[in-house]
Order: sequence, then structure tokens, then C-alpha cells
Amino acid sequence: MTEIANPATTPASSVQSQPKSPPKPAWLRVKAPQWQRVGSVKEILRDLGLNTVCEEASCPNIGECFQAGTATFLIMGPACTRACPYCDIDFEKKPQALDPTEPERLAEAVQRLRLNHVVITAVNRDDLPDGGASQFVRCIEAVRLLCPQTTIEVLIPDLCGNWEALELILAARPEVLNHNTETVPRLYKRVRPQGGYQRSLELLARSHQISPQTYTKSGIMVGLGETNEEVEQVLQDLRAVDCDIITIGQYLQPSPKHLKVDRFVTPAEFAHWQELGTTLGFLQVVSSPLTRSSYHAEQVRELMVSNPR
Repeated sequence: MTEIANPATTPASSVQSQPKSPPKPAWLRVKAPQWQRVGSVKEILRDLGLNTVCEEASCPNIGECFQAGTATFLIMGPACTRACPYCDIDFEKKPQALDPTEPERLAEAVQRLRLNHVVITAVNRDDLPDGGASQFVRCIEAVRLLCPQTTIEVLIPDLCGNWEALELILAARPEVLNHNTETVPRLYKRVRPQGGYQRSLELLARSHQISPQTYTKSGIMVGLGETNEEVEQVLQDLRAVDCDIITIGQYLQPSPKHLKVDRFVTPAEFAHWQELGTTLGFLQVVSSPLTRSSYHAEQVRELMVSNPR
């Protein structure tokens, strides 16, 4: 097991005085949602005391997803032990103790929302010996018990390289194991200072080796200063470790204290990566300005029919 990293405390301070991001182009406009449906989803989440990454990370697709009755559940509390300067999830709050009732409440939400596919993610919990793997397992088991027809995707942190914890999660047999590489190797020190590009690749490679029947997935942001050639190399690296699904989306600056947008990538470039990813052999490529790691995640059910394991 790799030694647990010390959490950063003030990563955003170095970006507070940076130049402003360029103005948003027309293709990043989001259709106004039907707030009646959004409100009903929020009501269920509040009633059950659950967090979603949709809200905590200020996702631009929250209206579309809530309107469709879907959500990405954020377990183990909304406070992260890391402080990546692109992310809007809070790192200043003290991490909460694990709640033993959370798995059952999450499963009830899946049942009440009538979800065919659920995404379960978490903040980094470097304060826990297993990085929170046991809570992922309990949530998977609770959903399986109450909603056996629902397919399950877990979007996990890097677990500080604790591969025994990874094996624990995979033993619970989620249909999809998602872990985001986030950016290109050259930008890791600035964008994801407590992560490691090779560690993320190794996690995905080990996932495929440990559980070949599980579909592996990863995602990256663009618009942070990477080159097109670097993005293409990441796609090749991910296919080299048998990653099945890739998501590519535009980075959006959550607030002035976060990393600025270097540029807004055009829809034509996203379309090029969509085509390239398919050519490289990804089973599914979701590439567009508003794509996020859980965007249209339910489409994996169609993939499972056409590419059974």
C-alpha cells in the first residue's frame, strides 16, 4: 500500500490573482430546465439527507440530469481531503465520520427515483485507511438488495494506490469502475497536485486485470492549457490499459479563486476526439463541451447489451 498523502490546505491561493477566463462561447449555453422536476429530485435528496456531486461540484448539467430523474450520489460527506484547484468541492471542512445508515438511504433514493443506472462517487478520503472502499462496498450491496435490476457505476478516487482497497470494491461487482485521469501528464502538478498520472493508469489497468467483466471508464477535462497532441496521447495511454469508456469535456472555472480557463475548445475538436476514440477501440466515447464524467452515464446499459461480458 502506498503511503497516504498529506492533504493540501491552500492550493487555490496561487490562482486568486490570475487573469480572467475568456468569455464563454455560444455553444456552452445550457437549456433552462423544468424546475418542477428538478425540485422533486432535490426534495427526495434532502428528505434522505444525501449529497450529489451535481450540486457540490456546480455541474452545468444539473438541470438536465435532475429533470430526467438522475443524479450522481456523493457519499462519505461533501468535504474532500485534497484541494485540487479546478474543483468546486469543499476542502476546508473537516471530513465527517462514515455514516452507517448512508448505504440504505442511498438505496432508498435509487428506488424512489426509479433509476435504471446509478453512479456512486466520493470525495477523496485520504484520512481513511482504505480510502473509503468499504463504504463503496456497503452502498453497492444496499442498492443490489433493494434495486436488483439497477446497474451500478462507481466513480472512485485513486485510493492512494491501495490496491487491496481496489480489490475490495471490485469484489462487490459494480458494472462500471470509473476513475478520472482529469488532465494530461504535463499539467498534473498544477491541476491535480496530490494525484499521479501513472497511478491513475495503474488503477485502471489493475481494475481490468482483477475484474475483466467490469467495464472501466475514465474522463478528462480540456481547456486548461493542454495541446491536442497531449490529449490524443492520453487516449492512447488509456486504451493501452484496456479502458473501455472515455468522457471528454470542457473545463469551466467554478469561481475566480479556481484555475482559469485557458481556452474554450470548439465542438469540431470534440467531434474529432469522438472519432479518434472510436478508432482507437473505446467501446463508448462521450465528447462534447458540456460532457462530464457521469453525463448520460445510463447509456452504458446499451453498451452492455451490444458488448456483453
